[in-house]
Order: sequence, then structure tokens, then C-alpha cells
Amino acid sequence: MQKLSKRLEHFQTGIFARLTVKRDELVKQNKKVYNLYVGTPDFEIDEEIRRVVSEAAKVPENYKYSLVDSKEMLEAVKEYYAKRYGVEISVDEIASSNGSQDGIGHLGLALCDQGDTVLLPDPGYPVFEAGAFFAGATVHYYPLKKENNFLPDMKAIPEEVLKKVKYMIVSYPSNPCGAVANKEMYVELIKYAKKYGFYIINDNAYSDIIFDGLEGFSFLSIPGAKEVGVEFFSLSKSFNTTGARISFCIGNKEVVDAFRVIRSQYDFGMFKPIQLGAIAALKVDREKIEKQCNEYQARRDALCGGLRKIGWNVPDSKGTMFVWAPIPDGFASSMEFWEELVDKTGVICTPGNAFGPMGEGYVRFALVLPAEKLTEIVDVIDKSGVLKR
Repeated sequence: MQKLSKRLEHFQTGIFARLTVKRDELVKQNKKVYNLYVGTPDFEIDEEIRRVVSEAAKVPENYKYSLVDSKEMLEAVKEYYAKRYGVEISVDEIASSNGSQDGIGHLGLALCDQGDTVLLPDPGYPVFEAGAFFAGATVHYYPLKKENNFLPDMKAIPEEVLKKVKYMIVSYPSNPCGAVANKEMYVELIKYAKKYGFYIINDNAYSDIIFDGLEGFSFLSIPGAKEVGVEFFSLSKSFNTTGARISFCIGNKEVVDAFRVIRSQYDFGMFKPIQLGAIAALKVDREKIEKQCNEYQARRDALCGGLRKIGWNVPDSKGTMFVWAPIPDGFASSMEFWEELVDKTGVICTPGNAFGPMGEGYVRFALVLPAEKLTEIVDVIDKSGVLKR
């Protein structure tokens, strides 16, 4: 029998699939389980999006290959960026992707040759590394540290590394850290990108989930951004369409064109009803999105504030639908704490080391339950004794 690819030796089953197995085991044991590990919004999807997709799915013609992005969808993205972010883009600077995970996972194939270097955040979302690995790139991690507000420190990256970099992935508001970057940080990154000739790839999934009056903006709103990079703009979290897999690679035309060529080799385009759903989503009243953001902030306050009251010093997330919590004193690792938390409370979060070595010492909670349910979870944790080692 032929052996499978050695490439598989680099990977384990995805962390969220493993956590789902754990959840199912607990359910079979009739234990109460609180799912706070996968970032799938629990809010109701807008009725107009559902109506448009449903109606389009009844049309036989829509089941053929779409092959290209419709002009109507590209125009909707263009108009949205102008209205939401004050950014002028042309339709040839936009290419759809079946989710940012898919896009970022394949983009390295368009940008890198074997041995090229990429800069990735640590902690960071796992597909960042997977995409670099598929492209045969060498990864250099830039650490996101609490003392630097989980922002990149470009001065700490050796110049010999910067000279070799092909692209740098940036993700703010940050999953998993819940950190927010200001425009000045992006101004600095653009200067580095121009000086050393690398691309910036910005993961823009959470600019509509940002707290305490901070501004959610597009990387492309920064002067010079389109000269050096692109961003992946996702509809998943703002519009609760995670399963529909709607994302766009937007910005530098050279990169967008390269991405479009790579995608044409493994995909025949976004399903037409989903394209129509994307158009409907981009026309949703902003008040609904802002109201949803306020609810996320109320959830953050319930969880973080509640945990602090019972003695677990968890700082407030500044954005995203996640909370990045340092493990309590008395535990040797994220996994040790995670196991005890699950066993004693039924609360399933994500061990921080799943996001890279710098994630050790943390766990990530997803704000995917109502505030009153999160208050209940705080009470369950308090009564479990897990914080009283």
C-alpha cells in the first residue's frame, strides 16, 4: 500500500474538531455543557439575507458553476467600503473567497516560493501557519506580549529577517487576544513594508465587534495601504453568516490578481445564491450591527467583570467575540487548567497553546451565549472550587 503524504505529519486534527469530540463525550455522560470554544455567532441572521438566499436556491440556473464574481456583488462591496470605511476601491481590486480561512490558507501559494519567509503573529489563528506551510515558506513569528498590549514590536525583528520577508499577516481586532490596534500602528507597519519590500495581509473579521467607543476601521483606510497589501474582509461575524463562507480579498491589485489566479485552479466560484446573500448582507441597516456589538460588550462585561468578582483577574477584551484569559495561579499549563475547568464545570473554552507557544498560560472564551447565561457560568465556576487551589 502506498504511504500517505509526509505533509500530514505536520498537522494534527484541528483543535476545534478535538474540542467538539470532548463536548460530545460529556453530553453522552449526561453532563451539562457550556460551549464557549468555537466563534460561531448565536445571533439570528437577518431575515432579508435568508429570504434572498432561499429564493435564489429555488432557481435551477443558479446551481451551475458561477465561475466569476458577479458585477452586482463586486459593486456592493465597493459601495460598502465607501460608506462604512470611507475607502475608495475599484471592482478589479476585489476577489471573493469561500471564507477568510480558505483565502488565507491558499494565498501563500500565490505569493511565496519555497524558502521565502513570512511574518506571523504568536499567538495567532492556526490557518496563518498552515497557509505558510502549504506554500513551503519559512515562518518567523513576531510575539504578541501583554506588556506591549498584544501589538507587534517591529524593532525587535532582526533586519536580516525583514529583508527576506514576503508577507506579514496582521489581525486586529485580534483573535485570540481581543486586542485592538490604532491607525498609528498600521502607519508604522506600512513604512516597514515599503522599506523592506514585503506585503501586509490584514485579517479584517472583527471591525464591527469593538468595545468602549474604540473605532473599527479598514487597513485600507491608511494612506499607502493599497501600495503594500490587501485585507480579507469577512461577512461571517458582523452578519452571522459563518456557514455561508463569505469573504473578500481586497486591496493591492497585483496581490488580488494573483489570488484570483490561484483560486481559479481549485475552485469554480462562489455559489450564486450565496453571492446574492452577500449583496443582501452588505445592505443590512448599520443600527442592527451596532446593536449586536452592544450585546457583545454586555456579554464581555458579564464574563470578565463576573470572573474578576470571584477572584479571577481576567482583563476586558477590547474587541472581537473572544476573551483572552490568563490561567489562574496554581496551574502549570493551559491544558492542565483547561482539563480541570471542563471536568469540574462543563465549561469548554480553548487552551491558549492551540494558538501558538505564546498562547501558553491563557485560555480563550467565545462570547457565544447571552449575558445572563455567562453570569450563570461565572457562578458555576465560583462554586466548582477550580479557582481555590
